[in-house]
Amino acid sequence: MAKLKLDLHDIYNRGGTIDAELNRIIEEAVDKRIALVEIIPGKGSGQLKKHVLRFLNQPHIKAQYHRVEKDDRNHGRIFVHFRH
Repeated sequence: MAKLKLDLHDIYNRGGTIDAELNRIIEEAVDKRIALVEIIPGKGSGQLKKHVLRFLNQPHIKAQYHRVEKDDRNHGRIFVHFRH
């Protein structure tokens, strides 16, 4: 199974860049018909994870993927599943 990975540790304090990278990875997954995207906001205070979840919950983004899974064992990871 092909998977894309986006680590947000390097750009955590640049809001516009974060949204641009999230858009890019979602578009790439759709274009290349990738089944899974792993997004790593890190553990930290949880603000970046909340930002990512709010981004993924936007109607025009939500229409592109099947479901979101929060990793039970590692709170610093989010999986976005696609059904193509």
